[in-house]
Amino acid sequence: MKHLLSTLVVLTLFISCNKSKEETNEVPKEATVDCVAKNDKEITDYIAKNKLTAQKSDSGLYYVINEPGTGAQPTATSNVTVAYKGYFTDGNVFDQSGPEGISFGLDQVIKGWTEGIPLLKVGGSGILFVPAHLGYGNDTMGPIPGGSSLVFEVKLVSVN
Repeated sequence: MKHLLSTLVVLTLFISCNKSKEETNEVPKEATVDCVAKNDKEITDYIAKNKLTAQKSDSGLYYVINEPGTGAQPTATSNVTVAYKGYFTDGNVFDQSGPEGISFGLDQVIKGWTEGIPLLKVGGSGILFVPAHLGYGNDTMGPIPGGSSLVFEVKLVSVN
């Protein structure tokens, strides 16, 4: 069941990035401003509560590098294998891979992964804090409600 759910979430990640604005019924930027501020507060509160030291990128992605890794470093268009666990800031897990991970192109997933995974080298691990505008936006995707902040514990298994 976990493998099926992982496969469905990964397929959703692929599909969500291939839709045009017309297909996604994208909400105008003005309507997402409150979501951006809400996500930022939710993520910074989580980081503080868990006594983490995170970096913030210009896009709004927060990340913690636990282990930088020593192998190859992917680019935003690389095909990679990643082991991960995805959950909400309340700790509820919505998806996870097995320890062997799953493979995909970084140009076919949510923006938070496209930006965050290349911060690691093979063997590296970290935590990505993905605000909705770098995830699924205001769209509900399976167990993930629209506007959600997402937390991913990731390990870069390989660059394929």
